[in-house]
Amino acid sequence: MPETRLTFKEMCAKFSVTPRTLRYYEYIELLQPDREGRSRFYGPREIARMTLILRGRKFGFLLEEMRQWLAIYDQEGTIAQMEVFTEMAERKINELKEQQVQLAQTLKELEELRDKTAVVSERD
Repeated sequence: MPETRLTFKEMCAKFSVTPRTLRYYEYIELLQPDREGRSRFYGPREIARMTLILRGRKFGFLLEEMRQWLAIYDQEGTIAQMEVFTEMAERKINELKEQQVQLAQTLKELEELRDKTAVVSERD
């Protein structure tokens, strides 16, 4: 069975990214497509990396964090990569929980201010 290879245009469509985004990911070495002349082809490795990159972006990881994390797989393998991901995830979870607390406080303050303002405007 032949391995799946996507063209530049197919890769953009599959992941709903702009050509500029895809070129940028290549420029910062997140992706390394095969080149044949001026054409680029993305094999299973690049497709998997793109899936991980977009998932990481969804969770709020920086592109540089993703680049370093993906490099660990190439240099040290799956186990090392999983260990680093666990640490990254723990940090991100703590960060998001702190943001959640701050957001709840901000919402409470805004609701209280709204309620006070509504009471004053009803009197006038």
